[in-house]
Amino acid sequence: MSRTTSTLLRLGLVLAALTFSAATSRADTVMIMGNTTGGPTFNRTLAGAPPTGLSGVGTAVPYSVTQFTVSLGGSYTFVMNSATNGFDPFLALYSPSFNPASALTNALVANDELNFDNLSASGFIINLASGTNYFLVQTGFNNADFGNFVTVISGPGIINVGGGGPAPVPEPATMLLLGTGLSGVIGAARSRRRRARRRAGS
Repeated sequence: MSRTTSTLLRLGLVLAALTFSAATSRADTVMIMGNTTGGPTFNRTLAGAPPTGLSGVGTAVPYSVTQFTVSLGGSYTFVMNSATNGFDPFLALYSPSFNPASALTNALVANDELNFDNLSASGFIINLASGTNYFLVQTGFNNADFGNFVTVISGPGIINVGGGGPAPVPEPATMLLLGTGLSGVIGAARSRRRRARRRAGS
């Protein structure tokens, strides 16, 4: 690899990293993958904002909890999709704490389905405050609803996930954008190398 190509590659990587950093500082999207099978159970709430009662069919439904904070207040979108056939997901948000023995306490919002055409997705949009502890409870509609799920959270600030829940994975669109940028840099370096060889051969 020539010194010019090496320099171009390094410059491209730096530019891609700066672009990636700038994009994540303006807004963030995280994807959480998990499985509620064999997890702890609780009597979930009814749907509502906030919910006002406990479910009569989800009395001992398995759940998974993800703790997170956001760096910037504003409107955040939450979507949970089941990845197991027949698993009807249910999503709830709590702050500043979550106690499964008292599921109505601190419940901000809970949702069964995004629309009646898609029973495999649950979600909501809600305003969050920076520096506040939130607990996202990923569960099912009734006691027989459990399995693999994928939850996507997006909003204007950086979403810091912690607290021992399922780990976030890189959001595919972000990784695709980064990969496309790097491919372009490598392609440009190869094109320059080919032109240099043609000049040298003529």
